[in-house]
Amino acid sequence: MPGTFIDIPAADGGAFKAYFAVPPSRKGPGIVLIQEIFGVNRHIRAVADGYAAGGFVVLAPDVFWRIEPGFETGYDEAGIAKGRGIMGKVDVAKAVADLGTTRSALRAHSECTGRIAALGYCMGGRFAYLAAANNGIDAAVCYYGGGIHTVLEQASRTVCPILMHFGEKDDHIPLSAVDATRAAFKGRSDVEIHVYPGAGHGFNCDERGSYHAESAKLARERSVAFLRKHVG
Repeated sequence: MPGTFIDIPAADGGAFKAYFAVPPSRKGPGIVLIQEIFGVNRHIRAVADGYAAGGFVVLAPDVFWRIEPGFETGYDEAGIAKGRGIMGKVDVAKAVADLGTTRSALRAHSECTGRIAALGYCMGGRFAYLAAANNGIDAAVCYYGGGIHTVLEQASRTVCPILMHFGEKDDHIPLSAVDATRAAFKGRSDVEIHVYPGAGHGFNCDERGSYHAESAKLARERSVAFLRKHVG
């Protein structure tokens, strides 16, 4: 069943929208689903609906609401340029605070059974990592999290299990960045990092030219198993 948008009051005033999707059972563990630079668009809503169909209660906040509320676009050059422009204006601290507010809002819903993961793609992958360091979530899944390697000083603040997916051929995240991330989490048995041979950036999205079906399927299977283990 498709989800719907709800309003969430921000901690510092105003309100932002978030796409809310619930499982057929109307009960389940929670996922804060974090968008790419393309907004809470058709693809992200489909991802939310897919995880909801699998038994999770999903809330996908509009990360760009302070700059351009309701922004969504496709994957052409104009959309990429517009998304990058908005991303460059994001106040990271405020965005992380909004993710904490989203987590609290999700936990307050009767459909959510309590434990909550953050799951994000690209920009959202980095924010899922930051949520693990700052928002008291129970697990994090980061798909090709751009820029994680630039904020590794926060690795010591993460206390929840983390799963990361990277593409071998990602032209935005070099393997040296993946290696640095591995080194930062050395000795952490609760942190999994996978690199997918032949996959590029955005390999999970079936609306992009970089879609890599085999890698997307395997990453999804690993993500679902990880989420079921750590949030229920």
